[in-house]
Amino acid sequence: MLLKPRRKRSRKKLRLRMILLLTLACLLALTAVLAPLLTPNDPNATDSGAMNYAPCREYPFGTDRYGRCVCSRVLMGARTSVFCALALVVAAFLLGSILGMLAGYYSGAADTLVMRLADVLLSFPQMVLAIAVAGILGGGMGNAMLALGITSWTLYARLARAQVLSLRKEAYVQAARLSGCSTPSILLRTMLPNMLGPLAVNAAAQLGTTMVGLAGLSFLGIGVREPHAEWGSMISAARGYIQLAPWSVLFPAGAAVLTVMVFNLLGDCLRDWLDPEAAK
Repeated sequence: MLLKPRRKRSRKKLRLRMILLLTLACLLALTAVLAPLLTPNDPNATDSGAMNYAPCREYPFGTDRYGRCVCSRVLMGARTSVFCALALVVAAFLLGSILGMLAGYYSGAADTLVMRLADVLLSFPQMVLAIAVAGILGGGMGNAMLALGITSWTLYARLARAQVLSLRKEAYVQAARLSGCSTPSILLRTMLPNMLGPLAVNAAAQLGTTMVGLAGLSFLGIGVREPHAEWGSMISAARGYIQLAPWSVLFPAGAAVLTVMVFNLLGDCLRDWLDPEAAK
């Protein structure tokens, strides 16, 4: 008898936490969208007379070794980091889900081909493979996204395949097949709604990991390059001056840590919300 009130209290706390994290995520996304309007100074403008200034009214986060406003560059870096990570996760989500659904539904050669390709890619650590690919292709955010995307789709493919294999024997799927529904209709209208929960949870959790990967490639010089603002490249460019101007490293690093934490916690919270056992 005590389980039900306790479960309700647990569910209420989980709902409040999810609302808080969703609000923070929306604020971060809104900041990225409005970044050009929020920057107090030109993020790429250099000033030899204002190099390594400490935080002040004109420069809230100080300036870097070129006299550029760190606050403006952190805000513009949010646009680069958040949007590029979101675009990469969406692309990997779509590609991996489609391949996994087709592999699980048709089985046979299609299943073997997709799963063996995923196994080969997963046999290499993601960042090691991404560094190798980005190094071959050259710098730039596009090449960095491609390097990380080579393995990112495998998670969704394996999950979608497992979901299709468990759903295709269900009575409602058999009924849809006997009623003459086409394969795309069965996959998209009958199966996909029942698979979106686990796939969405993984996508939310992958956002933080993807941001870390993109920032890591930029830190190594094979992602976004100067003068474009991106948190990883900002940390890399300012690390040699950390004793002279620590704010040039601390503010972009803090923004990256905060953003990754919010999206990781949001993914965990969404997983708990969709898991019936989480309410116990």
